[in-house]
Amino acid sequence: MTRVLVCTPTYIEATNISELLHRVREALPEADVLVLDDNSPDGTADVAEGVAAELGQIEVLRRPNKRGLGDAYRAGFAVGIARGYDVIVQIDADLSHDPAVLPDLVAALENGADLAIGSRYVPGGSIPYWPWRRRALSRYGNLYAGFMLRTNVKDGTAGYRAFKTDTLKAVDYATTRAKGYGFQMELAYRVAGTGGQIVEVPITFTDRVRGTSKMSMAVMVEEMTLISWWGIRDRFRGSRTGSPSKSPR
Repeated sequence: MTRVLVCTPTYIEATNISELLHRVREALPEADVLVLDDNSPDGTADVAEGVAAELGQIEVLRRPNKRGLGDAYRAGFAVGIARGYDVIVQIDADLSHDPAVLPDLVAALENGADLAIGSRYVPGGSIPYWPWRRRALSRYGNLYAGFMLRTNVKDGTAGYRAFKTDTLKAVDYATTRAKGYGFQMELAYRVAGTGGQIVEVPITFTDRVRGTSKMSMAVMVEEMTLISWWGIRDRFRGSRTGSPSKSPR
């Protein structure tokens, strides 16, 4: 049986984390869950530990301060690899990712994929209720990323995804540098660069109902800067995509 670890980074998600954990357990009853909390001042970690006592198979890793999405996932991957899991899943804690799709992401890996992405931009995917300006910004940002990085990934910024742990080791995930949402593109870029198979599974992405978004202008600037640098660099080098030895500096 495939051993699955579901990782969810949290910061000020006390109003969402209980529902998320219950829905993850319903979708993947055999999976273990790791909550990576960056010292949330609203008591997110305490709420998560209460649910852990109720449901079991949930662990809360309390981190001393807010270090960014990329750092949180690198910590979660290290735990999953050290403990011998076959698959590690990323899911946001704000309920924008429907846990009911978890079995589809895991099944894609069992059918041969190295990385399965929950995608808004493949047939069957959708972003209901987004205004057209936001939809256009996201869509064209991903088109730009696909053009610059030549990964053929339609939703490179998506944070709902599942990796084979062997793939994470192959791309040397620990040497990734991005701190924010650029981390998602950096890993997909590396998987493509090592010839890994990437599958996009359609999802319906919904905005958070409770709490505050962590997206900021600084995050968007990081994404665009990284994409442009990697794409230009690799065109000068004559390579198709990046590899673990070609990390951003």
